[in-house]
Amino acid sequence: MDRAFHEALGLGLDTFRLAVPPERLPLLERFADRLLVWNRKVNLTRITAPAEVAEKHLVDALLLLPSLDGARTVLDVGSGAGIPGVPLACARADLAVTCCDSVAKKVAFVKAVAAELAVDVRAVAVRADGDPERERLPRADAVVSRALADPEVWVPLGVRYLADGGVLLAMLGRDADRGRLEAIGRDSGLVLERLDTFELPVSRSARAIAAWRRAA
Repeated sequence: MDRAFHEALGLGLDTFRLAVPPERLPLLERFADRLLVWNRKVNLTRITAPAEVAEKHLVDALLLLPSLDGARTVLDVGSGAGIPGVPLACARADLAVTCCDSVAKKVAFVKAVAAELAVDVRAVAVRADGDPERERLPRADAVVSRALADPEVWVPLGVRYLADGGVLLAMLGRDADRGRLEAIGRDSGLVLERLDTFELPVSRSARAIAAWRRAA
């Protein structure tokens, strides 16, 4: 990877104080490299500049790390090319991640890159419709979607995959209204635990992460 990639990744990690062990950083670089290599033959991402991959895929995914305290299992629903699931597994060796997507070529990429990087990632070719037993998907400590659907659709779907005490996460863009997100959670028996907003340091793109847990 080029200098711009390393600068963008380093700036993002420093800006948001994301604790990634130094020995895990090469895994993130290798994941980005394989993503771009595969992308030349298989349409996995519209983002192809290495610095943009660093910021808009890797840093964007790693913004979830503070919300994963205590989590040991992650389910990434509609993961596409394995984002955020694979970068999270690259950053934390103790995470067991399941990525699911209905597009076979994307699942094939995730399986291949997970094997190459030797990270704890399982990839499943299935559309998540809210029936984890039939779909052979786990109930996880953290269940996340990155732009799979609007929160009104995602929350009642994602809650069905939560383990006891787990956290449901939504990665959002600029439109993150706390009152709306609280109401959406209540309809599914959840409490909005946190809503974190960010601005990516290079592109100045707005990001937000909403986190819900079951109401007591």
